[in-house]
Amino acid sequence: MARRLEGKRIAITGPRRAEELSKLVENMGGIPLLRPAQGTVLLDDQELRQGLADWMEHPPDWAVFTTGVGLNALLDLAEQSGQAAAWLKVLENSHIAARGYKTVNVLKKNGLSARVRDDDGSSEGLIRSFQAGGCVLEGKEVILQLYGDTAPRLSSWLEEQGAHLRQLLPYRHIAPPEEQLELLLSDLLGGQADAVTFTSAPQVRFLLEHAASQGKREELLEAFRGPVVAVAVGKVTAHGLHEAGVPRIVAPREERMGSMMVELARYYAGEAQALVES
Repeated sequence: MARRLEGKRIAITGPRRAEELSKLVENMGGIPLLRPAQGTVLLDDQELRQGLADWMEHPPDWAVFTTGVGLNALLDLAEQSGQAAAWLKVLENSHIAARGYKTVNVLKKNGLSARVRDDDGSSEGLIRSFQAGGCVLEGKEVILQLYGDTAPRLSSWLEEQGAHLRQLLPYRHIAPPEEQLELLLSDLLGGQADAVTFTSAPQVRFLLEHAASQGKREELLEAFRGPVVAVAVGKVTAHGLHEAGVPRIVAPREERMGSMMVELARYYAGEAQALVES
């Protein structure tokens, strides 16, 4: 398995942990191409500070965290305000739901645990776990930490259960500089990349939007049908690729970057099937 990416050129679109993923590609014999397709902006504005203050003044019955990055951003903001200990105390007295293993790890690091957690890294998985646990949300105060984009399915479901929902957005995803997207697009269309990894749905959206703006969306989808393999870190990102019309997707069962590369190696070795082929 160690060298099954021998000679393969792998475009890496995620800005976070890109160096770590590049090293993994090299260890497996591949050639990493750093091609960021997403930027992240942490929001440190008055609205967010007010939201955190309101959280402590009016503690919710449930705190729903959807990303480790978002949870860390709120912890940093509480620390800057000298309120970290007080906020953690509020969380200790609330029920906590968590999406993603990174979120769970941040909770554990701060002495907290989730009563409800997803079973597959997705919002749908979190909803299933709420249902399986028989959690009553009718009339409950719920704060939902968003993760760069809106979460309409999860938000709607919580409200359908009768929860009084408040939402906080600690950060948002932005497109990278246009020249970075153009370089990635050029590599994919020009045969300079054998595969491209995606670690979030916004990366897919920004790339496809850029291709469309250049009149090359269909050409890009054709490349994904032929020489270029689209690789997703997990179910949510794979769903984003599928919704965008990408005809062939490789993704691991577990949402891990290492698992993503192992699955790609297995695919090249003929030991794994793409999720979608058309």
